[in-house]
Amino acid sequence: MKAIIPVAGLGSRLRPHTFSQPKVLLNVAGKPIIGHIMDKLIESGIDEAIIIVGYLGEMIEEYLTAKYSIRLTFVTQSEQLGLAHAIHMCRSHVSEDEPLFIILGDTIFDVDLMPVLRGRTSTIGVKEVADPRRFGVAVTEGDHISRLVEKPDYPVSNMAIVGLYFLRQAGPLFRSISYIIENDITTKGEYQLTDALQYMIENGEEFTTFPVQGWYDCGKPETLLSTNEVLLLREHKVKSLPGCIINPPVFIADSAFISNAIIGPNTTIAEHAVITDAIIRNSIIGEKAQVSDIMMDRSIVGNHASVSGMGHQMNIGDYSEIRMG
Repeated sequence: MKAIIPVAGLGSRLRPHTFSQPKVLLNVAGKPIIGHIMDKLIESGIDEAIIIVGYLGEMIEEYLTAKYSIRLTFVTQSEQLGLAHAIHMCRSHVSEDEPLFIILGDTIFDVDLMPVLRGRTSTIGVKEVADPRRFGVAVTEGDHISRLVEKPDYPVSNMAIVGLYFLRQAGPLFRSISYIIENDITTKGEYQLTDALQYMIENGEEFTTFPVQGWYDCGKPETLLSTNEVLLLREHKVKSLPGCIINPPVFIADSAFISNAIIGPNTTIAEHAVITDAIIRNSIIGEKAQVSDIMMDRSIVGNHASVSGMGHQMNIGDYSEIRMG
């Protein structure tokens, strides 16, 4: 089965880190965001992925082709015209009568996809939220979706669409997207996938929902850190280092060098990072970063960055250098 994964966004809320790498390559609990997604899809039986890239897309292509052996197709979205537009660019790579799974590239999830991918009905993953105005939402009648609304100003449902979509057949979806593009139907200036799916419902397509309890946002520094914490609690390495105190859960890459430090809890140390004379907790330290003589909490340090001094909290991007006396 094919999956489409849109990862063309700029990731502006995660700057400065996304100035030098795509959001989906940021490290969370020991691997890039896109790595968590791919591992789950392959485990669920997906054997082909169509990756929609844009900004710094060559870095995503390089990572995925080196790491994964399933069939990969890369499609470039040069204009950010909305999610439906991005999906429409994949039309030539998908047969009309085959099933299709779509997952948004910043959605790390924990759900059993086997029953979903074997189902006979198109279905959308949802989660109950307190404030649905930030999301597309599903209005249901019984087991079926009666209406989909993109980011409603006034709540019509608290069932947020979490970015997981299974289409029993791809053809009706692509025809619906063609319709909204040809008729210039936009929401907040973009061609929305929610609007295309709503058009399908209005024309008789049957959709159900499936619950997604484990849905982890990676869109902002604070949510990236909280997702790191959740994933580390679920799966982490217990490691002992001479002269150091390790407070699990943590992920410490085998190639990282750590001396005279207290690490954790809820901390990821990436490949070839160098940590000396430091206390680091609730943080993510990138590849080949150097951190010394500092106490750090709820911080993100980018790849190749260098930090030293008596700080407490920071968010610095790749190749930065900060010294505090």
